[in-house]
Amino acid sequence: MPERGDIEVPELVIFIDEAHLVFNEASKALLQQLESIIKLIRSKGVGIFFCTQNPIDIPDSILSQLGMKIQHALRAFTAKDREAIKKAAENYPVTDHYDIDETLTILGIGEAFVSVLNEKGIPTPLVQTLMFPPVSRMDIITEDEKRQILSSSRLYAKYGQIIDRDSAYEMLVKKIEAATAEEAQENAELAERKAAQKPLGRQEKSTFEKVIGSTTTRQIGRTVAREITRGLLGALGLGGKGKKWF
Repeated sequence: MPERGDIEVPELVIFIDEAHLVFNEASKALLQQLESIIKLIRSKGVGIFFCTQNPIDIPDSILSQLGMKIQHALRAFTAKDREAIKKAAENYPVTDHYDIDETLTILGIGEAFVSVLNEKGIPTPLVQTLMFPPVSRMDIITEDEKRQILSSSRLYAKYGQIIDRDSAYEMLVKKIEAATAEEAQENAELAERKAAQKPLGRQEKSTFEKVIGSTTTRQIGRTVAREITRGLLGALGLGGKGKKWF
């Protein structure tokens, strides 16, 4: 996002609920990266809220970058709780109007300590306030309400269109399917060419050909030919006994 400076209304606001889960197992490198991001996004018109029960859940390096602090009641049931409340009280501006340690334990429902930055970027004095309840309902919004809210957003023109790009897996699957189809086409064409080049098979013989080509017919033919030949030789006086021609 481009540099926007200190604008009155942020372009984007991020809420991180149960923030202690982010920091419980965060490495030193991750904490440094988070701190850098929080320092940089302010000038880009981005706000960020960390929501957690106790401010000591957030590292001091990050807590020091947060200009608005809203603290609801903290209850002290054990000595450890009282120690945590005392430490939490030290995260707020010093005030002569409240005993912060004690007031934190007696805040009622909807009450909170609030401190924000003034126009000069200086934390305002701590004030015990009664929070105005949000104008909402504990129910699921309808599809019409959702469309109305989304369409009225300034970001809808840029982010309202759903873009479903192909993943790397989908791209690979398409390439494999195309290659498989191409290979199948080539195999089919090759089979057709081979079928066209194959010599014609032996045609079925006619009855006459079957008779002429049979063994019996050939034997009868030889016998008839021999008898005719003998008859001709005898007529010529060449068929005497003792002479064997066949």
